[in-house]
Amino acid sequence: MVFYLFLLFTLVPIVELTILIRIGQATAWWAPILLVIGTGIAGAALARWQGLRVYERIREEARAGRMPADALVDGFLILLAGIFLITPGVLTDFVGIGLLTPPIRSLFKRGMQVWIRKHFEIRIAGLNASAWQNGAAPSPRAGDDKIIDARVLNTRVEDARS
Repeated sequence: MVFYLFLLFTLVPIVELTILIRIGQATAWWAPILLVIGTGIAGAALARWQGLRVYERIREEARAGRMPADALVDGFLILLAGIFLITPGVLTDFVGIGLLTPPIRSLFKRGMQVWIRKHFEIRIAGLNASAWQNGAAPSPRAGDDKIIDARVLNTRVEDARS
C-alpha cells in the first residue's frame, strides 16, 4: 500500500509536469497554463451538473424506499472525477473526463463490483433475505428486520499497519 502511495505522489506529478513542459515547448508558453485552467473550470462545471443529477436520483430512489446503491457509486465516481479534473495535468484530466462519461463510468462501476465481491463477504439474514441475495430489493414490512454481516477477506498484517 505504501508503495502505491509513493508511486501516486511522486511518479504521477513528474509525468504530468513532463507532459505539460513538452506541450509548452511544442506550442506557446501559455498553452499548458490555459489547458490546465480550462479543463479545471470545464471539469468542475460538468462534475457539478452530473452530481446534481445523481443527487436527484438518490432522492427519488430513497423516496421510493429503494437502496440507492448504484446512484451512490455514481456520486462517488463523479466526486473522484472532479478531484482528477481540478488536479493540474493532462493524464488526470483524461481520467476525470472518462469518469464523467457514463459508458466509461459504468466500466469503472463493474470493476469496483468485481473487486468488492472478491475482497468482501456480505451475508444478509431475515425473512426476505433470499430476495436480497437474488438482486431484488424486497418491500419492507413491519417486523421484517434484516441482519447484515460483512467482513473483509484476504487481509494481511502489513495492510493493517499501513
